[in-house]
Amino acid sequence: MSKDMHAPEPVVEEVSQAEVDEVMRKYDRESATRIWQGVPRIVVGCIMAAFSLFCIWSTLFSTADLPIRLSAFLGFVVIMGYLTYPANKKKVKPNSLPWYDVVIMVLGAAAFFYYCLNYMALVRVITSAAKMTPFFTIVGIVGILSLAELCRRCVGIPILVVVGALLVYTFASGQNLARVIYTLFYGTSGVMATPVQVCAKFIAVFIVFGAFLERTGVASFFIDFANSIAGSSSGGPAKAAVVASALEGMVSGSSVGNTVGSGSITIPMMKRLGYKPEFAAAVEAAASTGGQIMPPIMGAAAFLMAEYVGVPYGQIALWAILPAILYFLGIFIAVHLEAKKLGLKGLTRDQLPKMKYLFKDLYLILPLVILVWMVSSNIRSLQFSASICMIFAILVSIPNAILRNLKDQNGEKQTGGKAAAGVLKDTGLLIFHSLEAGGRGCITVISACAMAGIIAGCITVTGLASKLVSSVIAVSSAIPYPFLGTIIALALTMLCCIVLGMGVPTTANYCIMASTCAPILIQLGIDKVAAHFFVFYFGIVADITPPVALAAYAGAAIAKSDPMKTGINATKLAIGAFIVPYIFALDPSLILMNEGILAAIGVIFTSILGMFSVALALNGFLRKKVPVLLRIAALIAGLTLLYPGTVTDIIGLVLLVGVILYQLLTSKKETPAAA
Repeated sequence: MSKDMHAPEPVVEEVSQAEVDEVMRKYDRESATRIWQGVPRIVVGCIMAAFSLFCIWSTLFSTADLPIRLSAFLGFVVIMGYLTYPANKKKVKPNSLPWYDVVIMVLGAAAFFYYCLNYMALVRVITSAAKMTPFFTIVGIVGILSLAELCRRCVGIPILVVVGALLVYTFASGQNLARVIYTLFYGTSGVMATPVQVCAKFIAVFIVFGAFLERTGVASFFIDFANSIAGSSSGGPAKAAVVASALEGMVSGSSVGNTVGSGSITIPMMKRLGYKPEFAAAVEAAASTGGQIMPPIMGAAAFLMAEYVGVPYGQIALWAILPAILYFLGIFIAVHLEAKKLGLKGLTRDQLPKMKYLFKDLYLILPLVILVWMVSSNIRSLQFSASICMIFAILVSIPNAILRNLKDQNGEKQTGGKAAAGVLKDTGLLIFHSLEAGGRGCITVISACAMAGIIAGCITVTGLASKLVSSVIAVSSAIPYPFLGTIIALALTMLCCIVLGMGVPTTANYCIMASTCAPILIQLGIDKVAAHFFVFYFGIVADITPPVALAAYAGAAIAKSDPMKTGINATKLAIGAFIVPYIFALDPSLILMNEGILAAIGVIFTSILGMFSVALALNGFLRKKVPVLLRIAALIAGLTLLYPGTVTDIIGLVLLVGVILYQLLTSKKETPAAA
C-alpha cells in the first residue's frame, strides 16, 4: 500500500487554557469562584495567606483548648468561603460582593468567633442540652446554616441532601432542637468532630504544602518524566498519563483537578496517537481518580484514616501501597492491550523529553522525598515535617527564579543587583501565592468535613449506625451460606458507598463512609483496617461511576467525547478498585503483609498476575481476539490469583497459563484493527 493510501492522521485540536478553565468551572465547584481585581484582589489574597499562616502556627505552637482553636478555624473559613464562592456561579461580576453575602458571612463568622472568645464562660454555663437558652440555640443555628450554605456553593447539593435527610430523621426520632444544636455546634460530635479536628491538625498544613509544591513546577516534571519512560512504547502517551497521574496523585487531592490539569496535555496526545476520544478521556479520569488512593497523601484521607483506625499515619501509607500499585497496574495493562489491539505506536524519539534534561530537574522532587523520609522515620510530627518541606519547596524554586532573572525582557544580561532583586521578588511572590492558594484550597475540604461531622453527629444521637449494622447483618444472616452472606453484605455496603460518595470531595467522602458504612463491616467480622480501606475505595470510585461521574465527565469535556461512554470505559479501566477491596476485606493479608517477607513477595507476584489476567479478560485481546470462554477463564484466573492462598494461586496460574498457551499455539498474531 502506498503512503498516500494510508488513512490520514486524526485532526486533534489543542486544548486552550480558556477551555481548561471552562471545564473546571463546570465540573469542579472549587473553580467557580468570584473575580477579584486590583486592590480587592490583594486584600482577599492577604486574608487567604494569613489563614495559611494561622494554620501553621496553630498546629505547631498554639496551646489553646481545642474548641477555641477549632471555632476560630471555622470562623476564618466562613469569611474566606463567602469571599471566594458566589451564590450562583453563572452570575459573577468583578469585585462584587452582594449585601446578602456580607450578612451571611458576618453572622456566620460572628457565631464561631463568639464561641471562640467566650468559650471558658460557655463551658460553665452550657453544661448540658438542658442549659441551652434561645440565644445559644440561635447562635448555633446561624453557625451551622452559614457552613451548610458555604458547602452548597463549593461542594454541591449531594452532601447536603444526606445531611438534610439525617436531620429530618433525627427530629423525627424525638430529639428536640436544643439538644440537636448542643450536640452539633457546642459539642465535639458535630461541626467540630473528628473530621474538622484532623483538618485543623494535619490536612490544612498539607494542603498548604501541596500549594508550595505545585508552584515549583513538579507537575510538569512528572508528565515529562512519565513520557520519557513510557512514551516510546505501544500507546505511549496513554501509559504516560497513567504514570503521571500516579505521581501527581501523591501530592494532589482532587480527581477532577487531576483529570483536567494533566488531561489537557495527555488527552490530545492520546487522540493524536489513535485512541478513541472516550477511551482517552477514560484513561485520564481513571488514572487521576486513582491518585486519591496513592500514598503518601491519599487525598488527605490518610490522616483521617489514621485517626479513625487508631494507628500511625506512616502505617496507613505503607498498607496503601500494594492496592494502589495494583490499581494503576490494571489500568496500565489495559492501556497496553488496547494499544496492541489497535496497532498503536509510541512517540518518536524526537518527541520524547530528553532524560538528561530531566535529571537536571530531579531536585524538584526533593521536598516530597524529604517529607516521605521524615514521616516514615518518625523524626518529627506530620505537621512539622510538612512545614519544613515548605521551606525546601521554596529553596528548589530558586534556581528557576535565577534563570529567569539572568536576562531582561530583551534577552540581555542583567547586572547582579537587578538579578538578585528579581529573584527576591519572584521568591516572595511564590511564597505569597502558595500561602494564598493553600488557604483557598482549605475551604472546600473543611466545609465538607464540617458537614460530614454533622452526619456523624446525627448518626450518634439517633443510634442509626447500630440500626444499619443490624439490618445488614440480618440480610447476610438470612443466607444459608456464610461466605455468600458476607459477599452480599459487602456488595450492599459497596452500593451505599458509591451512592453516598457521588459528587463529594475525597476527605468528606471518607468521613461519611467511616461513620456509616465501616461499622457495618467491622460488626460482620471484617478486619478494622480492611473495612476502612474498603469503604474508602468505593467512595473514591464514585467519581468515575455513572451516572454522577464528575472526573469522567470532566475528561469527556476535554476529549469532546460522550460522557456516559467515557464513564463506562473509566469504570472498566478502574476494575482493580472494584475487585481489590473485596480481596483484602476477605483476607487482609493483601494489605497488612503480616505473614513474613516471603509470603508478602508471593502475594505481590500473584496479585500482579491476577491484575494482568483480569485486564486480559476485560480487553479481550492478547495476540489476537480472545474467545468468550477463554475470557471467562482469564477472569476466574485473575480473581483466584488476587485472593491470597496456595490453592487459589495454583488454580489461577493453571488457568492463566492455559489461556496464554492456547492463544500462542493456535494462531498467528492477528493484524491490529485500524485505529
